[in-house]
Amino acid sequence: MSKIFLRTATVLLAALLLAGCEKPAPIATEPVATEPTVDLPSVDVPAVDDSVVQPATKDDLIRLDSPLTGQTISSPLSIDGAARGNWFFEGSFPVVLTDWDGLIIAQGTATAESDWMTSDYVNFHAELTFEKPAGASNRGTLILKKDNPSGLPANDNALEVTVFFE
Repeated sequence: MSKIFLRTATVLLAALLLAGCEKPAPIATEPVATEPTVDLPSVDVPAVDDSVVQPATKDDLIRLDSPLTGQTISSPLSIDGAARGNWFFEGSFPVVLTDWDGLIIAQGTATAESDWMTSDYVNFHAELTFEKPAGASNRGTLILKKDNPSGLPANDNALEVTVFFE
């Protein structure tokens, strides 16, 4: 009985080993049938003008129409755009202009030009007077801060735009 068992086990083991050593099936080299192609009419797509800069935006909460990102500015700086009503507090929010090193060279307040107690966009305007910073870089940052009377960091938000001094 043990000889029969031993032979059967040997045959099964050999069959398992040989089954694992099979050659892989050859890869088909014949073309695969595909759906027929349809010729579509060509469409003229207008070229994108990279020199046109769009207004800066932040989280669908604020839009800065002027100055645009990368624009060269001079004093007095007129700032215009639109923000959702919750960006304001009592109809205003802080505006800061810094030089390349982050030093504040001007600050002021943007004011709503209509009723700010809404969830819609409200136009705003601000004007900053400043002296061109001395130094190697003519680059600066205009920062429009969401007014946050609570002082809670969770309520902080700001739109920062790179500008260049004339």
